[in-house]
Amino acid sequence: MPSLLVTSTTSAAIPRVSVNGFPSFLPKEVDKIRDPFARDMAKRIERLPVKISFSTSSIMSSCVKPLQERGTEPVVLLHGFDSSCLEWRYSYPLLEGAGIDTWAVDILGWGFSDLQMVPPCNVAAKREHLYQLWRTYIARPMVLVGPSLGASVAMDFVANHPEAVSKLVMIDASVYAEGTGNLAKLPRIVAYAGVSVLKSIPLRFYANSLALNKGSLQSSWDSMNVGRLHCLQPWWEDATVDFMLSGGYDVGNHVKQIKQETLIIWGQDDKIVSSKLALRLHHELPDSTLVQIPGCGHLPHVEKPELVVQYILKFIRHE
Repeated sequence: MPSLLVTSTTSAAIPRVSVNGFPSFLPKEVDKIRDPFARDMAKRIERLPVKISFSTSSIMSSCVKPLQERGTEPVVLLHGFDSSCLEWRYSYPLLEGAGIDTWAVDILGWGFSDLQMVPPCNVAAKREHLYQLWRTYIARPMVLVGPSLGASVAMDFVANHPEAVSKLVMIDASVYAEGTGNLAKLPRIVAYAGVSVLKSIPLRFYANSLALNKGSLQSSWDSMNVGRLHCLQPWWEDATVDFMLSGGYDVGNHVKQIKQETLIIWGQDDKIVSSKLALRLHHELPDSTLVQIPGCGHLPHVEKPELVVQYILKFIRHE
């Protein structure tokens, strides 16, 4: 699909042409995914124009938005590092079914936005993009939910725009890493070589096996295909290298500054971010509640969606 240059921001999405029910801007490999929840959610992805200061035209930004606004406190779901809104394929329908105005938003540089004219994808750009999307389409305090690196995105956002966030939910939060470390010092040609490996099937399959506690070979393969789909976008390597060389997120100094009521959810069997950091985060966040889920890995919203949604709903409703 050709790039669409938009000179003014409107509240309407650009019309899309469907292929087998999927938006035409998704990689054709989406049709190989067998998971019915991923397929259903992929069919609902649309692009909304978001005007930002660092581009002369609006960025057509991918997300899944509520079918009908109910006027409830909006819940905005971010995703983890190098992922997409499809990460929420199991939890999103449960939140929506509970009557919650739910958004699943792709972070700038990942997901399925139109980035043919690749903008900066550093921390400041990701923050501004999320803020402008919120200001244009949501415009009321939200419950911001961030899993893994998405928790760093959420923490950076709330530290800079506290008026936009009523409550915070962090899931297996990667908030104590000090950016991308030595990767930020790589020569650009070496960074591109590393990023090309990042989307390889063997590495993605291995990362998927680390993130999820268990699953059949077929379900693990399908989950890998879901998690890798956005890497097939033509701009993905450029955007990922830009983020890597920018230094990434270093938000540890923000933790004690967060004033919003916060729910921390953690899989006790997380092989990627130690559950010991859950206790540290709970101790350092002044107004937080910690829930640990036994028998669960790094992605509770994928492995245990019913439990995660139950905890989020209780948190929102103060039950």
